[in-house]
Parts: sequence; C-alpha cells; structure tokens
Amino acid sequence: MPKYPLAGRTVLVTGAAGGIGSACAHALRARGANLALLGRDLASLTALARTLGEDRALPLGADVTDRTAVEEAVARTVDRFGGLDVVFANAGVAPTRPATIATTEEADFERIIEVNLMGTWRTVRAALPHVVSGRGHILVNCSVYAYLNGAANAAYAASKAAVEQLVRALRVEWGRCGATAGVLYPGWVETGLSRVAFGGDRLATRMRETAFPALLAGAVRPEAVADRVVDGIERRAAGITVPRRWQPVGVLRGVINPLVDRRLIRDTRLQSLLRALEGAGPAEDAPTHDVTPAAGRSPGPSAAVSRP
Repeated sequence: MPKYPLAGRTVLVTGAAGGIGSACAHALRARGANLALLGRDLASLTALARTLGEDRALPLGADVTDRTAVEEAVARTVDRFGGLDVVFANAGVAPTRPATIATTEEADFERIIEVNLMGTWRTVRAALPHVVSGRGHILVNCSVYAYLNGAANAAYAASKAAVEQLVRALRVEWGRCGATAGVLYPGWVETGLSRVAFGGDRLATRMRETAFPALLAGAVRPEAVADRVVDGIERRAAGITVPRRWQPVGVLRGVINPLVDRRLIRDTRLQSLLRALEGAGPAEDAPTHDVTPAAGRSPGPSAAVSRP
C-alpha cells in the first residue's frame, strides 16, 4: 500500500506511561505525529507530555477496563486535535509470577483477560468510527505469546492469541473502506513486565532459560521496538515482529508448534519446574542467572508492554 506518513497525524497510545508505550511516543513524535497518551498513571503521562511538547501531546488518565473512560479519552483527543488517525492499543498486564492453570488465582486470570483482551476491544470500539472515516490504522501489541505455548503463563498467552484474531477480523472487515489494522509481535523486551523472567522470580527465570533456545531467550530494548513500530505504521504493515529472529517461528507455527509442545512435554527439567510451581516437589537443576539484567526499567503494569 502507499506509504502512510505520520507527520500531522494524531495517534492515540494506550499504556503510554513507560516501556514500549513511552518509547513509541518518542519515536512517533519524532515523525511529526500529534499524541494522545492514555494510561493509569496521569503524573507520568503529564511528565512525558512535557518532554514531548505539550502543544502536541495530550496526557489522558484512564484505565482501559473502563469503557466510559476510554470513550471520553477518544472524544478529548478528537476535540484537541480535530481527529484521530492511528491507535496503538498497547496497554496490557502480565502475571507477577508464573502459575499453572491448576494453581492460577481466578481473579488474576480474569484480570489479565480483562485488560489485555477486553481493554483492547474497548479501545478499538471507541476509536473505530474516527479511524475508519479517516482511513487510518490500528496497531495492537500482541506478543509472540500469541503463538507460543502458554505453559505457566496461560492467561497471558490466551489473551494475546485472542487479540491476534481480533485484528485479523478487523483487517478483513475494514478492507473495503481503506482503513487497516496490524499486529505487533514483540519477543522479550526490557520492561517492568519482563522482570519476573529475568531474575525477578527464580522459577520464572529458570523456565525461560530452559524452554527457550539462547537465540530467543534474550531481551531487546523498548527503543528497538519503537523504531520498528513507527516504520510498520507508515507501511500499514499487517505484522511487525521484534526482534526479527522470531519471524520464522511465527511463519512456521503450524509446523513448529506441535514439535515444540512434544519437546516441552518430554523435557524433564521443565516438567520438574512445573511440578515445583504446583508444590509437588523441588525443581531439578536448570541453568539460571541470579543477577537481573537490564530488564525492569519501566515500572508498573501501566507500562503495558510485553513479555513475549
């Protein structure tokens, strides 16, 4: 499709207070976009807006689980900038520690679905008339967990798989009117949400190192994601994978996933870690690091990025 330049466009970013959201706000502003910054931490959003330029950035304190608040935020964006062209539905939460389906607290499971899936749906629904009328673009932060096995992380994986299907439907439904939709598939990213798997929780860290090959187990900085996001929006890309080394896994998921599931079932180290999660025995030795790397620079769930 023809290039979709961001200069002069208005972009709503949810989960904008930190992590991927904040990094993308800086990258979008550098391309000349007006920004509506939505999140729960209004103080952080206000500080970010000052950094970006208050004449071109509007902080909006709202929770994506509140339909009325999201609708009001969209209305304020349109009033301030005269329209809404692009939405980056980035808000999301992840478990603070791993848990199997048998041991996950019901409230924790439902909270993740409520924010990651229903929050995205509310954001898209509120913005839909404006984006469609302007033939704009919606990008949803989906994560590679949309197609990875969600063992010990099922609620998060389920929410991301559901969001991917939401975007696929949007892409077809909007095809006739010129509006577009895309999915962002980040791998591990250095944010507050990924801290649990990089030293924040010993079992989670050991599971990441056991289940993922070294090539895929490392994290990238949010700024690397942001660079790909702005390029992807301007290309109206259907999918953006960061880092690119995850792309073969996504493309070949139909072949790879059954093989991976079989390997994980037979992996004695991983199965030992899962038993330990359920209190059924100690974890067998598996490689681990006790020092947390650069992960965790962005505090709180409103950073709304992605573990994979």
